[in-house]
Amino acid sequence: MRRVLRMFWTVLASLAGCYLLVCLIAWAAQARLVYFPGPAAAVKPEDVGLTGQELFLKTSDGERLFAWYVPHERPRGVVIVCHGNAGELTGRAEYARAFRALGLSTLLFDYRGYGASSGSPDEQGTYLDVEAAYDHVTRGLKFEPGQILVFGESLGGGTAIELALRRPLAGVMVQATFTSIADVGALHYPWLPVRWIARHRYENLLKIPRVPTSVLVLHSPDDEIVPFEHGERLYAAALPPKDFVRLRGSHNEAQFFREPEWQQAVQQFIDRALARPGAR
Repeated sequence: MRRVLRMFWTVLASLAGCYLLVCLIAWAAQARLVYFPGPAAAVKPEDVGLTGQELFLKTSDGERLFAWYVPHERPRGVVIVCHGNAGELTGRAEYARAFRALGLSTLLFDYRGYGASSGSPDEQGTYLDVEAAYDHVTRGLKFEPGQILVFGESLGGGTAIELALRRPLAGVMVQATFTSIADVGALHYPWLPVRWIARHRYENLLKIPRVPTSVLVLHSPDDEIVPFEHGERLYAAALPPKDFVRLRGSHNEAQFFREPEWQQAVQQFIDRALARPGAR
């Protein structure tokens, strides 16, 4: 009996050791589970039918970020587009086209480590990246805070919300955005103690009640990566004025420019946001 117990405890200890090793690997390598940067693409704005310019933005910690600026000839304002965790900015050209149709100039940028941008991505670094985009819009392009909106898709919603806490804006739009990385990780990796080991957190649900400007949340019930409930909870936690748009399609298919009714809802949000007297 004693021998059986000893064997049992030995096996249990081995399993526990293996599990702890897996947790340690997940903790050390989690950036690879959060960020999926694409390589630099040899695509220019004109290659996708846009009139724009390529440029590099300098961050406060010395990184160089690749960006496209797509101007409107008579812009009512400008939107900073924060893309999701995969690929790079050239795959988001349709956002520039859509926002241009809504009367806005557009700045798309790649986070550090993405595309032709220098560095390696991490949470705090992406916040510095969106700050650099904002600073270029105000200092380089001379837009006033009340003319500036930020749009974030998925992971980009986290950088958009953080920017709204750091800089004055006319409005924030988040599409397919999660309440936190830990919440999404716990859903997709239920066998890991994600809430304990997550180093990249993007605590959007905790932050959005402090956003002092107009908020638009867009989400699809068909989203297989970020549950619809996340969008509902973000909307419920945001301060008014706020709007919610129910999209259709999967995580990567539910984009506001795909349906006229969604574009109209975004247009109405932008109209109201830009009409507000001043910004934060």
